[in-house]
Amino acid sequence: ACVALTPSKTTDKTPGDKSDDVFMREVDDAVRRSDMEAFGKRYGWWILGLIVLGLAAFGGYIIWHNQQAAADGKIAERYVTAMDAAAASDAATADPILTDLAQNSNDGYRAAALMTQANIALRQNKTADAIKGYDKVIQDDSLPQAFRDLALVRQTSLQFDAIKPEQVVERLKPLAVEGNSWFGPAGEMTALAYVKMGREDLAGALFGALSKDKTLPESLRQRTRQLAGVYGVDAVQDDESPAGAAAPNTSAANEGTDS
Repeated sequence: ACVALTPSKTTDKTPGDKSDDVFMREVDDAVRRSDMEAFGKRYGWWILGLIVLGLAAFGGYIIWHNQQAAADGKIAERYVTAMDAAAASDAATADPILTDLAQNSNDGYRAAALMTQANIALRQNKTADAIKGYDKVIQDDSLPQAFRDLALVRQTSLQFDAIKPEQVVERLKPLAVEGNSWFGPAGEMTALAYVKMGREDLAGALFGALSKDKTLPESLRQRTRQLAGVYGVDAVQDDESPAGAAAPNTSAANEGTDS
C-alpha cells in the first residue's frame, strides 16, 4: 500500500523558475519606466507650467500684501498727523490731509476723516457745517455702519430742538433698543421726544429701561431713573427687584411710533 505524503507549505523552486521571476520583474520595471517617460513627454510641460504659475501667483500676492501694508501704514501716519494738528488747532495742517483722506483712502479712514472734519467744525461753533459733515457719513452706504450710526446720533443731538419730535423718534428708532451700542444716547433722546409728543407712557417705559441697563454709564442711569419716576415708572423699585425679575420691554415704546 502507498502512503500519501503530506504536502509542504513551501515548494522549492527550480533555477528556471527563479530566472522567470527575475525576467518578469525586469519587464515590469521596463513597462513602468516607459509609462513614466510617456506621461512626462505628454504632460511634463503642463505640470511645470502650473508649478511656475503657482509660484508666480504666490510671489505676486506676497508683494501685493506688503505694498498694501506699507500703504496703510502711510495712511495711518497721515491721519495721526492730522489728528495732532487738529488738537493743536492747526487747521492749515489738518484740513488738507483730512480732505485728501476723505476722498482717496479706504472706507475706514475715509469715514474717520469725515467724522473728524465734522467734529472740528462743531468745536469751531460751525454747527451747520458739522451737521452737513455728519450727513455725508450717514448717506454714504459704503462706509462702516458703526460710523454711520455715530454720525446719526451726533447729528440728531445737534438738531434735536430744531426738528419735530416725530423725526427724532423715526431717526433713532433702530438704535433705541436694548442691546444696541447706541441705546444710551439714542434711547434718551427718543424718550425726550416722546415727552414732547405727549406720550409720557412711552417715555416713562423707555426711561425705566435705560435706568436698568447696567452696561450704560451710571450718570445716565441715575438721570433716567429719576425721569422714569416723573413719568409714572417706579424704576428704583424695579431696579432693586430680586434676580430673575422680568426686565422692561422697550419694544412697546418703539411700537408706539407705528400707531
